[in-house]
Amino acid sequence: MKKTAFILLFISLSACLWGQPARKEIRQGNRHYAGEKYADSETAYRKALVNEPQNPKATFNLGDALYRQEKFDEATGQFESIAQRETNNINSSKAFHNLGNAQLQAGKIDESISSYKEALRRNPADLDTKYNLAFAQNLKKQQQQQQKQQPQDQNGEDKEGDQKDKQDQDQKDQQNQQQEQKDKQGEQKDQQTDQQKSPPVKMSKEDAKRLLEALANDEKKVQEKVKKAKAAAVRTRSIKDW
Repeated sequence: MKKTAFILLFISLSACLWGQPARKEIRQGNRHYAGEKYADSETAYRKALVNEPQNPKATFNLGDALYRQEKFDEATGQFESIAQRETNNINSSKAFHNLGNAQLQAGKIDESISSYKEALRRNPADLDTKYNLAFAQNLKKQQQQQQKQQPQDQNGEDKEGDQKDKQDQDQKDQQNQQQEQKDKQGEQKDQQTDQQKSPPVKMSKEDAKRLLEALANDEKKVQEKVKKAKAAAVRTRSIKDW
């Protein structure tokens, strides 16, 4: 899934609505983040949380830094923590929005849809979340269609395999029949040679007629099998700042 497939919108964190005990580390983390040094910003935000474990701003920003490093499962934990305990609807909506993004990137489509819906319950006017929700729902629809198509594809492969097996068997039967025909012709030739070497054997007209009819019937059966074998061979897609 491409990260550019859905909105990555950050809301400025300059307006801090929470406590400031860990503000030095948070500011340092913000500087690193602005410079796209996401690993350094992660370290700074974690230091802020050591000084103030329940600081929501540090927690939220840590989630952003983790997300930018594609640590989506860890980012999910940070956003989920804020989303559940934040009482301000706008801030909670942002947390749920980012939570949905992290879940979607982690391939958890159903969870991301639920998170986007929670974000819209707190801020129904958020167009970015509406877009991402529609995007996730479309992905879900595509996934369901693919899952429905897979059994049909498998059935088609099975049928093709059975058809190929039948063709192989028919070809083998044809080869065997041709070999039998060659063997019979060889036997007839040997008999003719023996007859030339041995004294002629007298045969009545009736016996000769029956022999010729038998040979003709055998040849006809062989040709019918060869024709059947030949016929069968032909039948085979925003993350928000505080």
